[in-house]
Parts: sequence; structure tokens; C-alpha cells
Amino acid sequence: METYHSNAPLKPIVQQSTHNTTSWIGHRSGETNEHISGQTFTCPAAGKLDCIEIFSVYVNKKIPVALTLYPFDTERKIWGTALATSTVEFSKTDNETWIAFPLKGLQLNKDMVYGFKLKTDDGLLGVGEAAGCLNQLPYAGGQEWAANTIDQKGKYFSYLSLAFKVDLRA
Repeated sequence: METYHSNAPLKPIVQQSTHNTTSWIGHRSGETNEHISGQTFTCPAAGKLDCIEIFSVYVNKKIPVALTLYPFDTERKIWGTALATSTVEFSKTDNETWIAFPLKGLQLNKDMVYGFKLKTDDGLLGVGEAAGCLNQLPYAGGQEWAANTIDQKGKYFSYLSLAFKVDLRA
């Protein structure tokens, strides 16, 4: 695996850092239906992706969590072919903190819409989420997506947004 190095400054190009509720990923003890969450976003500038961060609210045990990034068609609500996946191991001490998923070197393009999905097969992760209302959306540049193993198509919500940051080297 090649390590990506750059002297360009790192900056969050997209962020929604409010979290007044929690989105659950994975499954509770004894439950077989896996919950999957995601977020779409519009990239306001071109640059090399360094990482995507999410705000971890709760982790019930040591678990691997995968973040997969896709191009996203907003009109048809279709996820494109996966661009990259990053897996990070979370532990019980990763509560109330930002966790970075390295995705170094992937080129993101200005005004393109992307989305990421978060999934774990072995435990329960609470991700910070902002709940808004019709007149006060938490993030106007995309939608939160929620699905499970029974309803894999999922649903999209404009009034909800995961707490996330997209860090680029512009």
C-alpha cells in the first residue's frame, strides 16, 4: 500500500458538526437486523481527499466500522460505484469524539454530489446526528440516508444530517 503525502494544507471543505440526537449503526444484542446510515454532500471545491470524519457518540464494544464513499445521483437517488472504503476499529473509549476514516489521495470534484455509507456487522455505534425542521435544515447540501438489512434501499431525510467533516487538501 502506497502512502500519500502532500504539502497542501488540510481543511474541512464540508462540515456539519451539530449533534442533538443519535443515528444508530449495527445492531443491538440479540437483534439480527443491521442498521446502516449514510450522508450525501455536495463538494464545493476540487481537491484531494484526506479523510472523512464522523462524530462518535457511543460504542458498545470494540468493533470495525467501514465507511464507503460513492458518487451520488440526487435526482434518481442512486448510489454509484464505490470509489473507496476505509475501515477503522472503534473501541468503547471512542465516545464523544471525532473519528477519521483515511481516504487519502482520492480526487473530489467541485459541485459533484458524493455520499458515504457507514456499516458494522459486529456491534452498535451511535453517530452524532442533527435533527432540524422544514424551515431550519441542519445541512442544506445533502441528505441523511438510513437503511437496514430488510430495507436495503433505505430512506432519505433532508431534516436529518450526520455530524461529519470532509477534509480535503485543496
